[in-house]
Amino acid sequence: MLTFYYAPNTCALASHIALEQAGADYRAVRVSFAKQEQRSPEYLRINPKGRVPALITERGILTETPAILQYVAQTHPKAALAPLDDAFEMARMNAFNSYLCATVHVAHAHRMRAYRWADEPVAQEAMKKKVPQTVGECFELIERELFSGPWVLGERYSVSDMYLFTLASWLEADSVEPSRFPQVAAHRERMRADPVVSRVLAAQAAA
Repeated sequence: MLTFYYAPNTCALASHIALEQAGADYRAVRVSFAKQEQRSPEYLRINPKGRVPALITERGILTETPAILQYVAQTHPKAALAPLDDAFEMARMNAFNSYLCATVHVAHAHRMRAYRWADEPVAQEAMKKKVPQTVGECFELIERELFSGPWVLGERYSVSDMYLFTLASWLEADSVEPSRFPQVAAHRERMRADPVVSRVLAAQAAA
């Protein structure tokens, strides 16, 4: 059995949806950020980065959303959560996921965690004020160039859809109006209506 560590309202939602969608044999363990459990010695032995998600497998521990998403897709091929039969489409999926991880999520993180990049309060405030612009520009690019529709990869549903849904769910909190991105907004509603997504959201809210 896999053991999955997550916290609500984090990027771990994407991996949680993937595990559920794949029908994986797993147990979910909530990490309380309010209690700073991600910094506890117990959790740091699992993930020295002090972040979520983390996935304990029979071969070792995986961290980072793109890696976990690909692992779930590859170990549960019958769920068809990635284009495993097409090297180019698989690379395109990973390119999209990498953009979400390395650029979009980082832009979002400047709102709450500017202290990671600067010590001066003035500099931190400047970073926070920039978030609506930088996150908005990221989603403009996704809307215009990276989103094929109706799913990220076109007609083929994949783990990228779970990841996009997760980050798109933060738009309002980042003071970005979702209606600026009709395709992304429609995708978000389509994902939210999915029974598996609804089940995971309910489970995280109730934990």
